[in-house]
Amino acid sequence: MKQEKKLIAGLIVLSLAAASCRSHYELNSVERSRILVDRRYDVQPDASIEAFLAPFKQKVDKEMNPVVGKAAKYLEAKRPESPLSNLLCDILMWGSKSYNEKPDFSVYNIGGIRAAIAQGEVTKGNIVDVAPFENKICFLSLKGDAVMQLFNQIAMRKGEGVSHGVELTMTEDWKLVSARLNGEEINPERTYRIVTIDYAAQGNDGMSAFKQKTDLVSPQEEENNVRYIIMDYFREKMNEGKAVDSDVEGRIKIVGN
Repeated sequence: MKQEKKLIAGLIVLSLAAASCRSHYELNSVERSRILVDRRYDVQPDASIEAFLAPFKQKVDKEMNPVVGKAAKYLEAKRPESPLSNLLCDILMWGSKSYNEKPDFSVYNIGGIRAAIAQGEVTKGNIVDVAPFENKICFLSLKGDAVMQLFNQIAMRKGEGVSHGVELTMTEDWKLVSARLNGEEINPERTYRIVTIDYAAQGNDGMSAFKQKTDLVSPQEEENNVRYIIMDYFREKMNEGKAVDSDVEGRIKIVGN
């Protein structure tokens, strides 16, 4: 027993001694630097890495390279109004017929448009770049007073995509002056049917007025992803021998305070 006690005591002393010899590290500063990743790294590519990636690249290219249509010009998305945001809203209106819906107007959040479309041939991969998220087409109803709340929120966000027929006038400090649909004032007592994407319909991107929605139709199957609807539109125009085009047409106007 005495030997065991001596052994335990010795172990405790060694443990304390080891602990006292440990280094104590303290963070004194943090430094950072910017590493630019550009084409300079393509000068001497790693052959083994290229060989490893080759079969995956072939699969991706096979999936993404098919041409779905043509663009008449460069189409980009920006606030308050732009060719691409106008186009995508009009495509939502066009695609509504497949769901037996006749919406009054559409909304597409600018934040959900992640790339521009270059002039010329448009591939499936180009459309995936524009709409990379799993957003689905969505239909809902809002009373006129909620529609005005929505348009006020769009003004506060310095614009979002709206379809042809919507006329929003805003001040330079992004306050809504007036809102018309197909030349008519918004009737606060009327119910309006709207097509958008499910992400926006949930009240995201500052458009909380959508939370007042009724009669929601929000199909969640993969084929209802907006990217496929966009592709179908481009294919239809290609079959008609037409290049897809879109312009800024004054859907959102800015006036002095």
